[in-house]
Amino acid sequence: MMVSVETTAGLERRMTVQVPAEQIENEIDSRLRRYGKTAKIKGFRPGKVPLQVVRQRYGGQVREEVLNEMMRSSFIEALGKEKLRPAGGPRIEPGNHEQGTGLEYVATFEVYPEITLTGHEGMKIQRPTAEITEADIDDMMDRLRRQRAEWEPADKAAEEGDQITVDFKGTLDGEPFSGGEGEEVPVVLGRGGMLPDFEAGLAGMKAGDEKQVTVDFPADYGAAELAGRTALFQVTARVVAVEKLPEIDDAFCEAFGITEGGVERLRKEVTDNMARELAQVSRARMKAQVLDQLIDVNEAELPRVLVDQEVQVMQESAARRMGLDPADQANLPPRETLEPQASRRVKLGLLVAEVIGLAKIELDQARVRQRLMELAASYGRPEELIKLYTSNREMMGQIEAEVMEEQVVDWLIERAETTDQPSSFPELMQPA
Repeated sequence: MMVSVETTAGLERRMTVQVPAEQIENEIDSRLRRYGKTAKIKGFRPGKVPLQVVRQRYGGQVREEVLNEMMRSSFIEALGKEKLRPAGGPRIEPGNHEQGTGLEYVATFEVYPEITLTGHEGMKIQRPTAEITEADIDDMMDRLRRQRAEWEPADKAAEEGDQITVDFKGTLDGEPFSGGEGEEVPVVLGRGGMLPDFEAGLAGMKAGDEKQVTVDFPADYGAAELAGRTALFQVTARVVAVEKLPEIDDAFCEAFGITEGGVERLRKEVTDNMARELAQVSRARMKAQVLDQLIDVNEAELPRVLVDQEVQVMQESAARRMGLDPADQANLPPRETLEPQASRRVKLGLLVAEVIGLAKIELDQARVRQRLMELAASYGRPEELIKLYTSNREMMGQIEAEVMEEQVVDWLIERAETTDQPSSFPELMQPA
């Protein structure tokens, strides 16, 4: 087999493969003889069909089979011979496949880049820390009370903290718009459930009041047809209600599954949950730091095929989140908006793979099982979810990839220079 490779541009390679005619014809003859032993052709006893007759009947079919299989096997053999790692499937340009000419084709594909990993030792990172104070626990208990709150109608003007139920109709330049109308919509003032202009306009209204409220939509508003525009809403207040919080007593504790130990036990469980959240946030911030630094200090040329694949995955995922059919191109977000993030993901994947190879990290199956159990615990029928994952190689591969990335992060953090960054619990729980 003859193989030649040329670099066309960047990571793209153009590989020409030639398989000798003798090798092709020998394999074809061998298969035809095997066909002849079992072929049923009228006028001949089984196993006694002349080779020439078998060739006339099956020659074209067998040649096609052999050429296809030879192309696949020779491509893999050529990659090994040239020590090439393709990042995606090849584009094949077939040559002359006539009898006696052998097999020749050109395969064009991108290869993975050669990366010399740097900056993976001695990163400087900060570990966010915080003490959980009694005031923090009290605040969390108040949040639990608000989850069980009741709303009592009141003959008063709505103010911050009150719930006002409204009907509204919005217009843009005098014309109604999609999503601009609602009936008996409850709004708690000050909670940020509606746009600031809308909530501000409801303040001071009593049940039965009618009012026009002007709302300026932000320039980065999610709905493009509303972004940066001004709408006028005709609002009617139906009910103004004040919040009635439950007492923290045994009945309140039972609502959260605490049947023994009362308030003291509930406070302890709340504290334990807060500690777990604190640890998760601290870990997430440290993870972001080491991965960001890994990306920043390492250069890597990215295979276009991998970036394109990642963009497609992100486009389809975005369409599904909006309840749209990803098969319809009109439902997909523009690729240019996703390409920077897709490129970052591809680069991170390449660098993580380099760390795995450098550190000789092996997948921790115990952590994989633990992660699967954590996912199943939040599912109504955990045994069904476990069965679904374990019977689906692709889904299990996603969990394994997550666990492997966490192992890489562990390895990087262990080798980093870490300093504590004290904070308060509320500050640390704010989105980064």
